[in-house]
Amino acid sequence: MKKFSALGMLMLTACVTINIYFPAAAAEKVADQIIKGIQDNAPQKPQDKPAPQSKPEPASQRSDLQTSFYRLIEHAISFAISSAQADEANLSIDSPEIRLLTASLQGRFSALQGFYASGAIGINSDGLLTVRDAASVPLKDRNQVNKLVASENADRQALYQAIANANGHPEWVTQIKSTFATRWISNAQSGWWYLSSGTWKQK
Repeated sequence: MKKFSALGMLMLTACVTINIYFPAAAAEKVADQIIKGIQDNAPQKPQDKPAPQSKPEPASQRSDLQTSFYRLIEHAISFAISSAQADEANLSIDSPEIRLLTASLQGRFSALQGFYASGAIGINSDGLLTVRDAASVPLKDRNQVNKLVASENADRQALYQAIANANGHPEWVTQIKSTFATRWISNAQSGWWYLSSGTWKQK
């Protein structure tokens, strides 16, 4: 019994120490897909889900029970590692909340375009919008600009959390926000303003 208890602890420890790392490359791809879709006013297509990992073949039956138990542990750990690697390579954006938020961002983009072009609004280093030059906005439109910026930022923040939740890792929200911040700036159109190292720059 002591041998089997020790083996059980070994299996548990091995599985617990498998880390699911944030899929940075996949996050950049997803951010570009969403941002370009918003700016093109094109509906987003759900990302294909990874094909399920095939389970390893069961160990052949042997008369030695201890050998069979070792083999079972080996297969369990191998399967857990394969699943972890599959999670690293993909980031799902297929959920009702993500679709709803993306549609909201798409619908607002046309109202923001003129303010982007005039330099009235700009992209902060954190990827959120700010009113950069209120003086360039006619007095009658300033309240509208403030509301648009506030709504846009709220949707962006909610989108980051929704993506993290959809992938079963709500703790990824900060990394997703950071990824989107760089991609909002990278995908900014010519003439738009963005904040970099404390200085406003124009694309």
